[in-house]
Amino acid sequence: MNPLKALHAEQGQAVWLDFVARGFVAKGELKQLVEADGLRGVTSNPAIFEKAIGHSDEYDDALRQAGDRRVIDLYEGLAIADIQAAADVLRPVYDASGGQDGFVSLEVSPYLALRTDETLAEARRLWAAVGRDNLMIKVPATPEGLPAIRALIAEGINVNITLLFSQDVYEEVANAYIAGLEELAAKGGPVGRVASVASFFVSRIDATVDAKLDALIAKAGAGDGPALEALKGKVAVANAKLAYQRYKRLFAGPRWEALAAKGAQPQRLLWASTGTKNKAYSDVLYVEELIGPDTVNTMPPATMDAFRDHGRVRPSLEEDVGEAERVLAQLARAGIDLDEVARDLVREGVQLFVDAADKLLGAVAGKRARFLGAGLDRQDLALGALAEPVEKAAERWRAEGLVRRLWQRDASVWTGGDEARWLGWLDIVEAQAAQARDYAAFAEEVRAEGFTDAVVLGMGGSSLGPEVLAETYGRRSGFPRLRILDSTDPAEVRAVERAVDLKHTLFIVASKSGSTLEPNVFRDYFLARMREEVGEAAGRHFVAVTDPGSAMEKAAQRDGFRRIFYGVPEIGGRYSVLSAFGLVPAAASGIDVAAFLDSALRMVRSCGPDVPPPLNPGVMLGLALGHAATLQGRDKVTLVASKGVETFGAWAEQLIAESTGKQGKGLIPIDGEPLGAPEVYGSDRVFVYLRLDDGADAGQDAAIAALEAAGHPVARLALASREGLPQEFFRFEIATAVAGAVLGIDPFDQPDVEASKIKTRELTDAAERDGALPAEAPVAENARFALYTDAGNAEALRGAGAGDDPENWVRAQIGRAGAGDYVALLAYVERKPAHLAPLQAARVRLRDGRRVATCVEFGPRFLHSTGQAYKGGPDSGVFLQITADPNPDLPIPGRSVSFGTVIAAQARGDFGVLSERGRRALRVHIKGDLQAGLDRLCEILA
Repeated sequence: MNPLKALHAEQGQAVWLDFVARGFVAKGELKQLVEADGLRGVTSNPAIFEKAIGHSDEYDDALRQAGDRRVIDLYEGLAIADIQAAADVLRPVYDASGGQDGFVSLEVSPYLALRTDETLAEARRLWAAVGRDNLMIKVPATPEGLPAIRALIAEGINVNITLLFSQDVYEEVANAYIAGLEELAAKGGPVGRVASVASFFVSRIDATVDAKLDALIAKAGAGDGPALEALKGKVAVANAKLAYQRYKRLFAGPRWEALAAKGAQPQRLLWASTGTKNKAYSDVLYVEELIGPDTVNTMPPATMDAFRDHGRVRPSLEEDVGEAERVLAQLARAGIDLDEVARDLVREGVQLFVDAADKLLGAVAGKRARFLGAGLDRQDLALGALAEPVEKAAERWRAEGLVRRLWQRDASVWTGGDEARWLGWLDIVEAQAAQARDYAAFAEEVRAEGFTDAVVLGMGGSSLGPEVLAETYGRRSGFPRLRILDSTDPAEVRAVERAVDLKHTLFIVASKSGSTLEPNVFRDYFLARMREEVGEAAGRHFVAVTDPGSAMEKAAQRDGFRRIFYGVPEIGGRYSVLSAFGLVPAAASGIDVAAFLDSALRMVRSCGPDVPPPLNPGVMLGLALGHAATLQGRDKVTLVASKGVETFGAWAEQLIAESTGKQGKGLIPIDGEPLGAPEVYGSDRVFVYLRLDDGADAGQDAAIAALEAAGHPVARLALASREGLPQEFFRFEIATAVAGAVLGIDPFDQPDVEASKIKTRELTDAAERDGALPAEAPVAENARFALYTDAGNAEALRGAGAGDDPENWVRAQIGRAGAGDYVALLAYVERKPAHLAPLQAARVRLRDGRRVATCVEFGPRFLHSTGQAYKGGPDSGVFLQITADPNPDLPIPGRSVSFGTVIAAQARGDFGVLSERGRRALRVHIKGDLQAGLDRLCEILA
């Protein structure tokens, strides 16, 4: 008789196969083993599925047909289908054996091995999803797994307990099974329909113990060496034989007999890991030596083939039990603690299953990305010497499960503070997709009303994301033009008012807290103007986007706003673009929110907890940026973008700077700096190139290639079209969170932004009380400029030869910038092309002449953006603040201060915090003609 078939026919031992694959089942090979070899069951694990899915194309059609889903869902869809198909092949065995055999095993995620409740939840879900009576759910024999085993048995779910090495732990497992049956019986449940096996791992014990014995032999004298040598290859079998003796004792006696009388089946011992690892041993060692009734041997295909060919069947399991006891006693005398070995093997076994799961999910993720093609934005990291440390960091993140921990809101990924409170953005895309119809209805409402303009009144995260949408997508037919107001400069407020027809304008007032100064004064001004135009119907021209219970919500209700949309309190402003703060302006301007979110969701899935770091684009970008700064001092993240998506940098710089710039650390984003030749850059740069395939510029491509060739790290992010833009929002959010972890900071607070707000409030309060801002004395002055700074900076500048001429002060200030520094020109003036041009010209000359990074920012909008990094990040900034008198000023209805006073207070509050932080800062106040002053300043800086 076929030796495999004889195992059950002659000895009562079931043969199971440790393998499953789609083609193997579909082509009838599994059925053939059942018929020819008497196969009575199948087990699976992540390593088996990884080989099947990752190393063949037989699953490719199913993956394509599944559409875009989470990587874990794609895998489970494939695995469940395979398990169901195998279970159906084995169903006749199950029926013929009265439910004692014919099982197929499916493993709960090894990531849950140390979490009882989540193991239980997943086991229940898989049991329901497979929907086959002859399924077994595999649960590891960890301390956390034991309560889950008992609970599942009590619910009538078949369980295969894995990673058993210790006799004592086996006894705990058996007692958990018995207790679960007792609980089920007490509820009147069908105990006779529940089956379980306890998978006792064999060959791994010998592999570990033999290595320890070899170490002892190397140290032993001539007398002890042979005795130790004789133990090699013996311990695993001895351990299993003694476990079987415990099985016979546990499933006997009054307690078990009471359950047996109700039809309960004993929990059989299953010999797992029976492929021989040491080639010096017989390739059927762990089959031939462990044959006994009411047991199972699960074999890999090669071991089955070997036993079929030359295996010998005999009742070996109860042979030489005394010798087995002697072997373990000798092992203990030699100083090897088998219980300790078992504990180590459980830990290693869990990690090996995790490693296999990572490879499996990585294989699925890789195929998903390939099948999505142009539908998924691409990423290429050309890191040069940084590549190896980033690869090592990625492996650490994988081995420590840091991506999963990030998604689980584990604050220890960062500082262990309150980070978990601010991770609502991880789930917002799916949550908002469920509300897409509401956004579509709002869009239709806006279109039907005939609004010609929609103006976002907000700051920072409430305005920068909508600005990217407005500039990238443009005006949609039938919908209003989307505009943004995020400056208290009187000229900008007037410019917006002049550009719109108030009677046909919708204002979107956006403020998370409702207490931010700028949105409130914008609302006050335009609500008063709207009342002048349309009277009591003014509120119908306003919608609010704010967090529940905010002051803005109350004001919107009081003033009869058309609608109030709610943000998520667990999402900070700079992470809010994929929430209502971005989607309300998107919908109002005619962007298809459902399609927008569908695009974003592709990147969410690509960056998900089930995608290992090397294949996770957000994680890899974050690791590259974080380690570029920490390992190579490349903390100037230089953002380059194709025409059509060039405004993305303004949003990204807020996210990066406000998230990472604190505690003297951080990444300094450089946006809008024209590309130059490699020789004008210092060694503090890393370049991120957002390339639009249908709008790429050959000159940009060539410049980036030259920078890469010169040794600068380059991250290329390629969008097939503008429709891929939502993906970039999420990629950068994940990357920034990961970079924050690398830097060791909390990427979700902004302590120095708050400090600036407090100083501004103190100044505006003083202006309201006294009728003007407190007087201040310049350190130097002429007909065109008045210069201001603190005593420490003044002393340093005088020491550098500033003298009496204000222009020399400016030159001395710029002269303070050295290697690794950056120069920031912070202009509290109207943001318009004529004002930007001289500042851009100046920054290019500064960069080319000094090889320093440069920033050009307009206040007060940068206060809610890069201002955090300037005050709290690395002390490498040289700041030139630029202010001017409003001409003319603009009053704010209902307030005693004007817009001119507000922006002046903001500039002075900003400067005050820079001074307190010991930053190199100088303020240039332009008198008279602003344009002439900017032009002259450009000449000085040159």
